[in-house]
Amino acid sequence: MATIRPFKAIRPADDLADKIAALPYDVMNTEEAREMVKDNPYSFLHIDRAEIDLPEGIDPYAPEVYEKARDTLNNMIADGQFVQDAKPCFYLYRLVMNGRAQTGLAVTASVEEYEKGIIKKHELTRADKEQDRINHVNITNAHTGPIFLAYRDEDEIRQLIDGVKQTVPIYDFVSEDGIGHTVWKIDDDKTINALIKAFKKVPNLYIADGHHRNASAAKVAAMRRAANPHHTGKEGYNFYLSVLFPDDELAIMDYNRVVKDLNGLTEDAFLNTLKHTFTVNDRDNKEAAKPKVPGTFGMYLGGKWYTIVPKEMISDDCIKGLDVSVLQDRLLTPILGIGDIRTDKRIDFVGGIRGLGELEARVDSGEMKVAFAMYPTTMAQLFAVADEDKIMPPKSTWFEPKLRSGLLIHSLDD
Repeated sequence: MATIRPFKAIRPADDLADKIAALPYDVMNTEEAREMVKDNPYSFLHIDRAEIDLPEGIDPYAPEVYEKARDTLNNMIADGQFVQDAKPCFYLYRLVMNGRAQTGLAVTASVEEYEKGIIKKHELTRADKEQDRINHVNITNAHTGPIFLAYRDEDEIRQLIDGVKQTVPIYDFVSEDGIGHTVWKIDDDKTINALIKAFKKVPNLYIADGHHRNASAAKVAAMRRAANPHHTGKEGYNFYLSVLFPDDELAIMDYNRVVKDLNGLTEDAFLNTLKHTFTVNDRDNKEAAKPKVPGTFGMYLGGKWYTIVPKEMISDDCIKGLDVSVLQDRLLTPILGIGDIRTDKRIDFVGGIRGLGELEARVDSGEMKVAFAMYPTTMAQLFAVADEDKIMPPKSTWFEPKLRSGLLIHSLDD
């Protein structure tokens, strides 16, 4: 059973939504964020990456950064740049990228259900990244970035959502990267209650993107429960900002690999070694080498593209059968000597949104020696791993488009 709760969103004034909405804090570094907001005083990055408004060189995890984030948010509310709805609502959030639409329901989800495993994860988190968001949430007293959750599509939910999409949206704009963003407010009690009832029939929700934000929200809730002797379970901090998408509208992009060297091998020796366990075929260009089916890999080496396919059968185990595991277990570790990809500095990762041209550029520049183009992990694979309470290898999924931060904020006091 999935418990969802409406909330009184803090959201942009009608004429500022396109200026405030910003990419998630973790897809750029501080310098890139400074450049992105140079001509936009309203950008939510002033809150999500508040170090950009402090002297250069400041530690982005310093206490004054989180205090600056809190002050900026409060000032924008006081100035009317953000408004808060008078009653708890749900919201629809539709993104359109390259003609493909995905529509999610913005709610607050239950921390308790995350702790009990009803909301399922598939990635490990890092303590330092968790602590950053713990500080940000706790000091701003708000969930400022939504967690991207998925569920198995249900006809009843789809019909309710389709009905809402016939109404007039509160926001409708195209961001600078060409992504369409449309938001509807659901404030009638009949639809709100129908959605709550419909989601009670959904056995599980799944974290698609935002594991660190999810874990941090749970830890802030635990801190506040411990500090509140009159805790009831209904406080706002027991629920966290999420957008729920049906699985059949989501697309995972490839998450590709680039490696700095050939582990002491020449190109010829590497290819000969590779042919013991893979079938290797020359390709004319990157499009010909781009994997079309699972269990195949594109490879760029020495200015040439190849397709490589394992000679032995791939396991049907939900982890070992993932393409990222096959490449790791049969090539990256035994041939190239790449161990823990979380810490090994010889490997890097390139999200599919950048295209295979980025792989060519990284190799042709001499920065990297070889690149591997992956077939994307599927939603079915993600669900299978999460249902078995297992953890995917790092860098297994890349979701696009990214949810914008700043369109909907949840106060921990709500």
